Amino acid sequence: MSSSREASHAGSWYSHKENELSRQLDSWLDAVPSSTTPIGHASAVQGPLTLPTQGARAIIAPHAGYSYSGAAAAWAYKSIDWSNAQRVFLLGPSHHHYLTGAATTTFETYDTPLGSLPIDTELVQSIAKDWKLDWMSAAVDEAEHSLEMHLPYIYKVLSRTHDLANLPRLVPILIGSTSAATERSLGKHLAPYLADPKNVFVISSDFCHWGSRFRYTYYVPKSGPPTQIRAGIPVSDRPIHESIAEVDRQSMDAVESGSHQGFLSQLEATGNTVCGRHPIGVFLAAVETSEGIDRENARFKFVRYERSSLVQSVRDSSVSYASAFAVLS
Repeated sequence: MSSSREASHAGSWYSHKENELSRQLDSWLDAVPSSTTPIGHASAVQGPLTLPTQGARAIIAPHAGYSYSGAAAAWAYKSIDWSNAQRVFLLGPSHHHYLTGAATTTFETYDTPLGSLPIDTELVQSIAKDWKLDWMSAAVDEAEHSLEMHLPYIYKVLSRTHDLANLPRLVPILIGSTSAATERSLGKHLAPYLADPKNVFVISSDFCHWGSRFRYTYYVPKSGPPTQIRAGIPVSDRPIHESIAEVDRQSMDAVESGSHQGFLSQLEATGNTVCGRHPIGVFLAAVETSEGIDRENARFKFVRYERSSLVQSVRDSSVSYASAFAVLS
């Protein structure tokens, strides 16, 4: 194992200054109310929720630059009581390195401007062998932002409840462009860890990436079939940003259904560019095969949804950010 992964995106995607970053994270976390109403269609009928929620040990949170998604991510991190955590599984998508399976780290610690997070090297080596995971090179590890953007938040919430000299250990897993069968296989491996109340799971994902630069201009009118819109074609039935929200709602509802195949089918039908689709898929598959938790209770509940901009024209673009939690008991 190598020594320490540097915070390679600090100073660009988020502040490299310890005090400034700490204040930002505190302000976003403290701004999240102690109770909220879920925003997903599947869970909103259940009424208000208290944050943190008893038994919540899994979250979906975005990984964009903090100026875009930092406030949204706080809703996911505020949903969990971190005081009992002893290990954090971090699942993120691979943006730059092609994988058909999954990979893990060779580092012993992950640095942040706030401090370092220890890697559970013993477990990492064990699952790398048993799950047949690849090893990320140092260059691949440090180039990937989907894992790194969660590290300051993880450090911050753990520092509020744990001794800094004995922080819970991290298990980073980079998920590639996996097939449904591979997601089920990885999920089956992950499933036994869901029942341990000392394990927490962070799933890294942004939602819709809309615009020509993302090669995704899917549009859902209020009436008529969905279409791909192009420059010069007027859009009058509903604003584009409302269409984006509708597609994201469908994806969030599919996640909340708890059905791995249902989520994959929704993505296939709409093409929604959910960049963390594969980590989400692995976790949904894990829940479906777990024998140590209440699977019905383990469905995600979305508590926050934002977009980087409200798209009006096909020349515009936006990325969506959604935060959710799941109770594993």
